[in-house]
Amino acid sequence: MTTKPEPHMINDLAALEALFGEVGEVSIRKEVSYLHPSYQAMIAASPFTVLATVGPDGLDVSPRGDPPGFMHVQNEHTLLMPERQGNNRIDSLRNIVADPRVALFLLIPGNGETLRINGRARISTSPVLLQRFAMGEKLPKCVLVISVETVFFQCARAIHRSKLWEGLPDEIRKSVPTAGSIVEALTDADIDGAAYDSDLPGRIKSTLY
Repeated sequence: MTTKPEPHMINDLAALEALFGEVGEVSIRKEVSYLHPSYQAMIAASPFTVLATVGPDGLDVSPRGDPPGFMHVQNEHTLLMPERQGNNRIDSLRNIVADPRVALFLLIPGNGETLRINGRARISTSPVLLQRFAMGEKLPKCVLVISVETVFFQCARAIHRSKLWEGLPDEIRKSVPTAGSIVEALTDADIDGAAYDSDLPGRIKSTLY
């Protein structure tokens, strides 16, 4: 049985490119295969990134954060990033073991431009690298050694459209369910949501590093 084509769906590259038009010169020339000093400055200022990976079970994306500069530029082709204690799902790391391809999306609070980095990652437990990322006496579990393949900054349109750094209106912020209410609903109340929320700040503080 043949599938009836869906109207208004873009199904080929030519149609997609016709929809958006030509790529601007800046959008092409800002992409490089190394960590340019300008991009190194953005990395040094960023306290937060999103890490995308791919593995046998599909795609994964997860946040990483620490004080600004927590991602270290080893050289213009290599970036280092610590892996701190988490929930032990290690979805990203499982994927990297199977497929080293990664993508990073770096945010700088208050700044419109973001940074995108694509490359391949390895997982290191080198004592020298672990010590390099120590927070007090706490070492990361491991360090991602990322071989950079492409780097470019993303313009500020999405940040401006979302008004990301302006904060949410109270009525929207208050409508967001708490972590406890989510896990209570997903576990059919096997987990007490109120107790979860009450314990959460202390649990985060005690396991931050």
